[in-house]
Amino acid sequence: MSGKSEGGFSPMTMIVLALVGVISVAGLGVLSAYAPELKKGDDGGPHALSRSSVGYAALVRLLGLAGEPVLTSRGPLPASAEGGLLVFTPAPGMSPESLKRVGPYGPLLVVLPKWQAAPDPRHRGWVRTIDGLPTELSTTVLPEPMRKGLVLKVAPGERVVRLSRPGGQPIGRPVRVKGLRTLSGPGWTPVVVDETGAPVLVMREEPWIYVLADPDLLNTPALKTADGARTAVALLDLIRAPDTPVIFDLTQHGFTRSRSLIRLALEPPLLGATLVLVALALLAGAQAAVRFGPARPARRAVALGKTALADNTAGLIRLAGREHRMAPLYARLVQASTARAIGAPRGLEGQALADFLDRASTTVGAAHTYSALADRAQAATASDLMRVARDLHAWKQELIRGRQ
Repeated sequence: MSGKSEGGFSPMTMIVLALVGVISVAGLGVLSAYAPELKKGDDGGPHALSRSSVGYAALVRLLGLAGEPVLTSRGPLPASAEGGLLVFTPAPGMSPESLKRVGPYGPLLVVLPKWQAAPDPRHRGWVRTIDGLPTELSTTVLPEPMRKGLVLKVAPGERVVRLSRPGGQPIGRPVRVKGLRTLSGPGWTPVVVDETGAPVLVMREEPWIYVLADPDLLNTPALKTADGARTAVALLDLIRAPDTPVIFDLTQHGFTRSRSLIRLALEPPLLGATLVLVALALLAGAQAAVRFGPARPARRAVALGKTALADNTAGLIRLAGREHRMAPLYARLVQASTARAIGAPRGLEGQALADFLDRASTTVGAAHTYSALADRAQAATASDLMRVARDLHAWKQELIRGRQ
């Protein structure tokens, strides 16, 4: 049996485990900071990331392929979005508070919800349309002052709809819509009507807001035919200025780009400082992993011998704050040992011995005399105690060497 036991893990294994732990924690922090932006968003909701029958991802893709500027907003809009058309597609029952927080970027289009839908268990991201949403629930996504007196009507059955301006100019191509919804009310101006003159798209000048009564003119079913795609683009072109972007808001559906300290540290201009701190941490870890000199032997919990006794006595004196009162006693101890070392006449005591040592100091050319050092020791404080002791020791060595 070997007399040398080995540890459970090698140093290399411990280093690898530590690196894996650090990298895992760092990766978790980065992922948590950017988690909202990493969401795919294809959850079947009525928003611009959803490819379901109530979603608008197809419209975003269509505008992009057509070369139109289109954005999906997860937070505050950039300066380049100023003047663009901001599209809100609220879900049924969603609070109207999000509309009150919209900044003055440009026109706002609110697409009212129409369908009650449930997730399709067989296809992720798909939904099953259950029934049409009650009209009173569709308008609750608008703030109370806007929906006062607003009337939302539902046409029975499925029919081909021809859209036009109130003056008769056609908009897009004829499209087939099931249960077309129209909207009217005091303070709302018709912008687009159907062939019967019922408003489908209305406008309110204060604030500058448009409301589309039927989402089936813009969502996925609207784009299943070429005529439907042309009509959807024509509706958007009617209410936005040329060459301005179409911005689909995602914040109301929970896809918000949140601000955090971790994200702030991982982006310019603070990214450089973060990299410097990481480099310093790596250097500190490398220095800590290297041992300087041999390992110190383990010490007893309770020391033995004269050294321990001296250390304990010094600790008690230091704790009592009486170190400086030892200076005169130390001066007399140095005086007696120096006298013996240089062979001072026996019987000299007190001032006579001090005078003898002063004459000896002058004879050997010492830097100090004993009397001067004794006076300094008498008046010593805790701050200059070590200097007095050092000068007494140097004076003794000068006298001893001078007499040899």
